[in-house]
Parts: sequence; structure tokens; C-alpha cells
Amino acid sequence: MMNTFIRRTIGFVAAIFILALPVAAQQDRGELRIEVHDPQGAALVAQGELVSVGNQFRLNFQVGEDGRYVAKSLAFGIYRVSVTHSGFVPSTQLVEIRSMLPQQLSVTLGLTPLETQVQVDDAGTLVDPSRTGTVYTIGSQSISEQSSPQPGRGILSVVDAQPGWLYEANGVLHPRGSEYDVQFVVDGLPLTENRSPAFAPPFESGDVESMRVMTAGFPAEYGRKLGGVVEITSPKNAPDGLHGEFDAEGGSFSTGSAHAALFYAHGANRFSVSGDGFHTDRYLDPPVLGNYTNRGNAGGFSASYERDFSSSDRLLITVTQHSVRYLVPNELVQQQAGQREDAAQRETSGQLRYTHTFSPDLLFSVAGSVRDATALLTSNAQSTPVIVSQDRGYREGYVRADLAGHHGKHEWKIGVDGIFSPVHEALRYQITDPTQFDPGTQPSFQFSDRRWDIEPSAYAQDQIRLGHWNIAAGLRFDHYGFAVNESAWSPRIGISRFIPSMNLLIHGSYDRVFQTPAIENLLLASSPQLDSVSNLVLRIPVRPGRANYYEVGFTKSLAGNLRIDGNVFRRDFHNFPDDDTLLDTGISFPIAFSTARIYGEEVQVAVPHWGRFSGFVSYSNQTGVGQGPLTGGLFLGDKATNTAGSSTFPISQDQRNTVRARLRFQATERFWLAASAGYGSGLPVNLDQSIDYNAALTQYGPSILNQVNFGAGRVRPNFSLDASAGANLFHKENKDVSVQLEANNLTNRVNVLNFASLFSGTAVAPPRSVSARLKLSF
Repeated sequence: MMNTFIRRTIGFVAAIFILALPVAAQQDRGELRIEVHDPQGAALVAQGELVSVGNQFRLNFQVGEDGRYVAKSLAFGIYRVSVTHSGFVPSTQLVEIRSMLPQQLSVTLGLTPLETQVQVDDAGTLVDPSRTGTVYTIGSQSISEQSSPQPGRGILSVVDAQPGWLYEANGVLHPRGSEYDVQFVVDGLPLTENRSPAFAPPFESGDVESMRVMTAGFPAEYGRKLGGVVEITSPKNAPDGLHGEFDAEGGSFSTGSAHAALFYAHGANRFSVSGDGFHTDRYLDPPVLGNYTNRGNAGGFSASYERDFSSSDRLLITVTQHSVRYLVPNELVQQQAGQREDAAQRETSGQLRYTHTFSPDLLFSVAGSVRDATALLTSNAQSTPVIVSQDRGYREGYVRADLAGHHGKHEWKIGVDGIFSPVHEALRYQITDPTQFDPGTQPSFQFSDRRWDIEPSAYAQDQIRLGHWNIAAGLRFDHYGFAVNESAWSPRIGISRFIPSMNLLIHGSYDRVFQTPAIENLLLASSPQLDSVSNLVLRIPVRPGRANYYEVGFTKSLAGNLRIDGNVFRRDFHNFPDDDTLLDTGISFPIAFSTARIYGEEVQVAVPHWGRFSGFVSYSNQTGVGQGPLTGGLFLGDKATNTAGSSTFPISQDQRNTVRARLRFQATERFWLAASAGYGSGLPVNLDQSIDYNAALTQYGPSILNQVNFGAGRVRPNFSLDASAGANLFHKENKDVSVQLEANNLTNRVNVLNFASLFSGTAVAPPRSVSARLKLSF
């Protein structure tokens, strides 16, 4: 039964919601409502184009007979709006989207040109003059073309290409050195759990229209997981009528995938439905070159319905279900023993969002969702050194209410939200090779527990425009009630100055962060049932992390075609989150160190469009130093006696130098070529004890060990060179047929992502691979 605190918390949050009603989902996106008239004020049918180079956004649209068009889910920034009608003078102007409030744009097309016209081009959309933090926006073309050799990782690979981000084993993303603290916001629904392929069903690239990636200057509405935020938006601007797309892909590792989507819009109603699935023989990153038992299969669907009851009222309903089943890759000794471990994740969710515009200066939104997630793991009798089975999951209820307004120089927003989740975990193990464990380790164990996770929050934020100065200020309150009960206030502030004569934006920000622990296996790590597992057991409650983020940076456009972003940052942590595994089961759980400091520099030079060329190159330099003692987690055997040390150490994501680059060439109107490259100087080696080199050589072979610098305690640098090409085979009106070819790791280099002790997390990136994709749309 829920205790008194839980009942009072639910009552308190419910009361706030009732008082806030009859107050949007969590996303910084706006809406542009366009009306087109002739000089006499009559509505005109017209063609239009909406472009933001800085946001990688381009939309061709048709203005209906009523002379109106609504462009939705526009990332904040500057847009060029062009409207044409035969026999009338075209209109082109720049518009700034800075608020959730719908923005009105009235366009009058004249019969004769003005004597004096201001030249408007795409260069004016390169730099957002109001931004106060680091934001990278990725458009549909980049998302579609930057694929991954392993299915289900397309979105993760695009994020990994941004400055400050890096991949670890099995597609785990780390922003600026943070461990697991990535928040995905999908159409306004925040997902704060680990979304890497081993922990959750993957995102389908075909369901994503654009993304915004943030690592600093977080608005106060964002909380809980703030290593980095990835905001994902699905297609929202389908034209009237029935439209659809289908793509199929096949390639190395017996990989095949398919995705299909249908969109229908008529009047005030919009429907969409999509489905996807894949099969591959290389789902995770294996510990050995043999790539044993690494098969994966996934499938899912999503559907949405949106209705405008009036120009002021909109309802959106979405339903999704995705699942993935895969085999856990074996070490060589496990393969020889005949081990098989099967894992599966399944996620079903439903979301409802209602928005009401009270006036041009006041908008209210309320949203709610239910998400059911389960994760299963089973082992056969031949598994070594341990047979393990697990069943864990949660049913997350999420509610949110926001009120956004505009007043003079202020764009303000207030709101509340809450997570209410019953969590369950069950685990069983049986040791089959006692020599791999400390003496006194219990040979078999069974665990089961369940508990409510209660996380209410409230925030207020304001963005102030003072000429070319911008101030973004906010305050957030969070309460965390799961493994422990703690609360915190988190102030945020960002300041920027735009210098028009230099096309230069200078910005700085401070973020106070309250980070909740990873929920995966936290009940297990917190339970007194584990006290019997070993002769030496130490359990320390895992508390939320607290951090101060600092950043100073700039954005500058050059020659109207090139943009440079540079940042210097520092992050100071208390209760710095990391993870560990239970014995050799592969079951990971959160732990925490006393403090950590991460600092570095990032620079990106991007060419959104320069003649036939586009691309980017980025460099990140980062240093991460942690310090004991351990302040949270479960520690068994010898680990339980070594938690009090206060020595410093490089954090597990301490890759000092990272380079990413891509160059795209539009050879003809229908044919393009691209090449990309990635370099990383290597992560620290994670060894629990001194290594037996000859034994390791037997298990991993020289190709892997040669990529480890044991003297320096680091994996040697990794490098990958990729190439791709695409062609539009057919185009007529809205009908297209295109094909894309991709080759990854052309040099076939052995890239070791992580190296650790046997059974503890060694991972190897894919070798040379090829793939081909066919896409149809109408």
C-alpha cells in the first residue's frame, strides 16, 4: 500500500492540476498561421516556401481556397517565408518564431512591384539571434541520409555526430561525459529512462521529421535527466489528402528492415499511422570479433489523430507500441559452453494533449500519458559463469499542465508535471562456475520487489528581449520519491548578445541541475534481500545527483553560407552517477561517486548549403575527473571494502578528443554523394584487477588486444570512414522513388569501443559493411 506521504503527494499535485485547469507538452516549438490576400482583401490560393537554414528546415506548402495555411511544430529561430501566385508580385520576408503561442502572418500580394524592395535571402536564417544556450537542430534530410550499419541506431548515430556527444558500447550516448543522463522528448513526452538498444525498443528514423539537441542553457521546464536533451518531432505538416511512404533496406549481417507510413488530412482532421520492423545478426556490440549469438528482431506501430475544433482549440491523441527481441552476444568461453541468453523489451504508450488559445497572448495546454514498459532476460542451462533470469518493468503515468504568455518584451511560461509509476523487479541466478566469484558468494539467489516512483515538479521561466540582448531566466522545483526522498530548487539563467553588423551571437548560461538516479535495477541495488548474496555486502542509498553547469559560447555566420559554433563548458557534480554490474550477470545498476568535474571545448563549422556542397566538421576536447568515496550503490565482496577511497580517476566517458565530419555533394539535381569520418582518442580501460595477458589473448585474440594500450590504461584511438550515395529515380508531382547506398568503416579497422575484464563489458564496433535502401513516397 502507498504510504501517507505518497497519498499526500498525489493529492497535492492533483490539486495543482485542478487549479491550473480548464494550462503544453514539453517542447520549444511554435506555430505560424499564414493568411494570403490580394490588394482588395480577397483570399488567394497560393504556393509557399518556408525555410530556416539554421534549423535545417524546408517546407513547400499550398495555401487553400480560404487563403490560409498553418505550419506546425516549428523549432524556434528565423524563417524565410515566400508566397507566390501567378500574376501577382511574389512576397518574401523573414519571420522569427520565439513562442509556443501561434504567430499570425498576413501577406498581401500586389499587382505591381514596389519601387524599393529589401532583399531577403536564406543567409538571414543561419543564426538565431535570441538563443541563450547551445542548440543543434537536425532536419529530415540529415536524419534520412545519415544511417547506421546496425538497425535501430539511426537516430542515436545522428545525435552522436553532434559536438560533445559520444557513443559507448551498445549505442549508449554520453553528452559531455554524463552517464545515462539523456532525456528524449518525443512530441512533448519526456522519456528519462535509458534508451540505448540493450534497454529499450529503438526509435524509427522514418517517424522523425526533425530533432533539437541541447547540452546547456536548459529552460526550467526540463528536469530529471539533463546530461543532454534530444527533442524529437514527428511529421506534422502533411498536405491535404492521402499521402504515404515506404522504405526497405538490406545489407551486411543479414540485416533487413522496412518502414511504412500513411498520412491523411482533410479540413480540421489529420490522421497518421506507421509501422516498422527489422531483423539483423548484429544487434549489439559483441565482446569478440566472432560476433556470436547477436541476432535481433524488432517491430512496432504508431498512430495519431489530431483535430482542430476551432482556431483556438486542438486535440492530439497518439498510440504507440514497439518491441525488440535479441540474443545477448557471447564471450568465446560462453560460446564454447553453448550459452544462450534471450532478452526482450516491450513498450506501449498512449498520449493525449489539448491546447487552448485564450488570446493572441495567452495559451494553455494540458497533457497526459500512460506508458507500460517491460524487460525480460532468460538464460539456458549451459550458461557460464551464471544462469540468470529477470523480469522488470513499470507503468508510468505522466501528467503535465502549462500556461504560456507574451507580454511586451517577455515570453513567459509556467507549469507543473508529475511522474507516477509502480515499478517491479524480479531476478533469479544460479552460479555455474564458482571459480569466477569471491569465496562466500551465494550460489543461487532469488529477488522480487515493487515500489512506487513519485516525481512531481513545477517551474516558471521567462525570456526577455532588450534590444539585441536576451535574458532567459527560470526556476524549477523537483521532488524525487523512489529509493530515497529528496527535493531541490534549480535556478537557471542564460544571457546572450547579438551583434548584427558581425552576424555574431555571444551567449553564456548557468544551469543548476537535480538529476534523478537511473531507474533500471535500482530496486535490486537498494534491497536488503541482497545482504545474503555475499559475506561482504555494502548497500548505500543512491541519491539524486546535483550539479552546476557553466557555458560560454558563440555562433557566427560567414559569407552567408557558413556557420561556426564554439563553446567552453564546465560541469561540477556531487553524487556523480555511474553504473556497475551484479556479479557477472550483465545486470547493471546505478552507483554514485562523491564528486566529478568535467570541462572542455567544442567547435563546429557547418555549411548548410554552399553551391552544391554541404556538410560539417566538429571537434570536442573533454576531460572528466571523478573522485571518491563511493556514495551510492551495491557493493559485494572485495568491492565492499574499497568504497572509502578518495583518490581521483578518469571517468568512464573520458574521451579526450573527438572529431566528426561529413561532406555532401549534389552532383546533379537527382544524384548526390557523401563521405563522413569519425575519430575518437579512446576511452579509459575498465579493469577490476590486473589482467592475465595470455588468458586475455586466448579469449579476445591479438586484433582486439592490439587496440588496447594497457600502459596508458586506455583503448587506442578509433577511426571510421564511411561513404554513401543517393539518387532520385522518379519524380512527378508528389510521387518519388529514390535509392541510397551506404558503406561503413571502409578501411575495415578493428575499433574497440570498451575494454574490460572477462564478462564485464568489452565491446567491438562493426567491421566493414554495406547496405542499400529503396524509398517510395506519394
